[in-house]
Parts: sequence; C-alpha cells; structure tokens
Amino acid sequence: MGLRDVSVLLLYPPNQTAPGTVCKPNGSLAYPNLGGALREHGVHVRVFDACVGEGADPLDDIFANPTPMPSGFLRTGVSDERILEVVKDHDIVGITSIFTDQETMVLHCARLIRAAYPEKLLVTGGVNARSRLPQFFGAGFDVVCLSEAERTIIDIVEAVRRSPHPSFADIHGVAFLDDGRIRMNPARAQDVVWDLDTLPMPAWDLLPNERYWTIARPHSGLFEPGAELRYATMMTSLGCPFRCAYCHIAGEQEGNPSGPIGKFRVKSDERVLAEIETLKSLGVDNVFIEDDSLLGDKRRGLRLLKKIQGAGVTICDLNGINLIHLLKRWKPDHEVLEAMADAGFTQINMPFESGNLRIIRKYASNKLNIEKADLPGLIVAMKEYGFQIYGNYMMGYPDETLEEIETTIQLAKEHVSYGLDAANFFLVVPLPGAPLFDMAIAGGHISPDFDPDTMNIYRANMTGTLVPAEVLEELRHRAWDEVNSPTWKNAKKAWAATAS
Repeated sequence: MGLRDVSVLLLYPPNQTAPGTVCKPNGSLAYPNLGGALREHGVHVRVFDACVGEGADPLDDIFANPTPMPSGFLRTGVSDERILEVVKDHDIVGITSIFTDQETMVLHCARLIRAAYPEKLLVTGGVNARSRLPQFFGAGFDVVCLSEAERTIIDIVEAVRRSPHPSFADIHGVAFLDDGRIRMNPARAQDVVWDLDTLPMPAWDLLPNERYWTIARPHSGLFEPGAELRYATMMTSLGCPFRCAYCHIAGEQEGNPSGPIGKFRVKSDERVLAEIETLKSLGVDNVFIEDDSLLGDKRRGLRLLKKIQGAGVTICDLNGINLIHLLKRWKPDHEVLEAMADAGFTQINMPFESGNLRIIRKYASNKLNIEKADLPGLIVAMKEYGFQIYGNYMMGYPDETLEEIETTIQLAKEHVSYGLDAANFFLVVPLPGAPLFDMAIAGGHISPDFDPDTMNIYRANMTGTLVPAEVLEELRHRAWDEVNSPTWKNAKKAWAATAS
C-alpha cells in the first residue's frame, strides 16, 4: 500500500486582549521553523494567521472592530467560519501554545475544528501546551509535541502518511492519548538538535509579512505611529546559560520531558548571515533578534557582531540582553557596545530585574551583582553610542517585601536620571513550565485551576504574597507613571491610540 499525500496547516489563532490594551499579532518563530522543516521534507504546508487574515480578509476592519467575548476580553481576528474554510483542505492542523494568556483562543480553535472535522489530526506544542496536557487533550488535540519539533513534526507526518489512524508510540518527544490515558514519550538528549546549522532555513515567506508590516506592532520597542515597519524576527542561538526561576528554560534540562533544550546552543556566523540575507530578500529592513542570551558566549557574540556590520539592516534586541554580558570587571564593556553599535543595533531592552541582590540571587540565577556593577556608567555609555534603551523591572515575588519593591522603583528612577529612555514594570507571573509555577503551587500562591486569561505581566496572579495582589497592581501602575517622562508616556499613549 502506497503512502498518501498529506497537507499541513499551521494556524495562529485569533488574539484576545483586555480592553484598553494593544493587540499584537503572535508571529512567533515556531511556524517559520516548522514550515521550513516540512517544506524541505517535501510536504505541502501553509501558515494562516487568523489574527490578521490574508487575501480578501479586511485587515482594517479586523483591527478596528474586535469582537467582545463573554469573558470581557476582545477577540481580534477572522471569524470561526473563515477558520473552518481554511482548515478544510488540510489533513494536519498545528496550533502552537507558547503564551498562557492566549490559551483560551488555542483551545477554542481546537474545539471548533474537532467538531467540524473529526477526521483531521490536531497537533500542538509550546511550553504552555506541554505544561497543561489535560486541558489540551480535553479540547480535542491528538498529539502534543514536548520539545523542539522540527524533526518531530516530520515523524508525525510520516505516521499519518502510513495510516489514517496513526500510532505515535514509537515517536519520542510527544504526548498522546492511549486508551483514554495520557501517555508521554519524553524527548531524549539525542533528540535535541545540537548543531543548529543542520536545521532547515526558516520559511519566513509563509507568514503574512505585508500585513504585519502594515500593522507595525512588534512585541516591544517604540516606532513611529502609522509608519510601515518592515520587520521580522530571528534567533542566532537557543537556550540560555542562566536558570531563572520565572523562565521555562530553567526547567528544560536533562530529565525533563522536553529534553535538555535549555542548554545554550549557537548558530554559526555564516548561518546567521545567510538568514539575514534571506530576510532582506523578502523586503525586511528591521531585524529583531529574539535570543534569550545573544551574548551567552561573548567571544562568539563579538565575532558575529563584527561580521554583521554592513549587512544593510537595522538590528534590535527586544528580548533583552543579560547585563552581565555588557560589562567587563563590572564596568561598561566598550568593545561589546561599539560592536553592537557598528552592527546596526538601535533599540535594546535591559533586564535589570530587581533593585535587590537577595531577589536576584534567589530568583534570577544570581546573574548580576547590582552592588558591584556600574549600572549608571553602563547607561551613560550606551546613550553615548546612540542606543535607545529600555529598562525592565519585576516585582511581586511571594516573599518580596514592600521595602524591596520600593528599592526597585527607586533604582529605576535613578536609571532614568542617567539617561534610560523608559522603564517598564512587570508583575511576576508564575507561568506553567517555569520553576516559579511549581513553587507557587507548592506554596499555595496559585490554584492548579487558575484562569489562564489573567496570566500576563500586568496582573498579580498569586495570593498570599507579602505584598497583596491589589497593592502590587497599584504599585506597578504608579511606578510606570512616576518614573517615566511625560515625553515617553505621551509617545506610548499616542502609539496606543493609533493601534486601538
């Protein structure tokens, strides 16, 4: 019996946002990466972003008229009928779930598709999905990828090609239902891609790039309101040398079902340059690097930055560069800063995390001694090199005192006085998959039946913290208002107004 042809749809669901907040398309790298792997294997693959639509879908109307939901959130995207119209011609539908606060829309799409097309195979993955298996299988998913899935998706496709009732028992790195029970085949160390250059080139061309550029709403940074932003995201490395309690990477080690994908791994300089050229060929002129630790190997980072010089693109690192990598003997590392400026970097997020060494030691891998580091000097130096720099500060750990939070706010004020362009204040979120989530469950700070809709950096999700949730939310709001300049606040408000 011959193998049957299989078509794969990678679906970004509609987005849900709270009233008054800006909807930003998902556009994660999961689908370009998977799309590239499928295409290299000869599989027909399509990406459909239901948040922005494609073709005749009315982009202006989609974003001007989000649909109110019973939860009070707003849904931005095409209709359910349009989603089903796109799904009907595909055998496998993949829906990623990285962001917990978007879980509701992922599960909605799964139930929708399962009811209309019970014969189609539903696949999901991402840290949120693999951390919430009962919820995802309950919504109708057939298989959950537990690790990086460029190879796993090929194994799944081959199983479907062999049989309309495929078995996943021999595939590593997946979870599936076996006689109604969840069965897990953990990923192994040998399943992890250690040589990132062997990965297929991401298929960025499958994304609705022109629509993203028209909307011009990347995940971070500040750009001219109403101006087209021809951007794309890429990663030059995977994993991270640090193990912060609030980050899922801390759990992605040996013995975890995901396998040790948290280990720091890098692409070669030549591969990175080839990816930049691919993006340029698509019309991209702003490249957002999403590495968790761009300079995790400083010598490699310096070499790469020097090779990127003259690449003809503007580069931003909006996921944050660990500050220890911008310092040398606790002083600004001018060799690194100059290399970043020469490479075309413009906007950089700086994760200061906290104003308290105790908090950094306990929750943030002890990765920066803020009592030794010349942070004011670093800010001054970065402004001299022409960077726009934004500081990220966190508050609301279970045992964090009010005095410690005020210390963090005061530190942010000091940083702004030295030239920091703006300070962002985030409440600590115990996201599934991160050690902090397990700590919060064990400490009774969050219920296993938590509401995923509220799991975002502007909400205090834990109970029984030293500083109560309602006080934390007021402190975060007050800090942003008091620390930032009127110029910055007006710019953010103007940007939000054009996006609403």
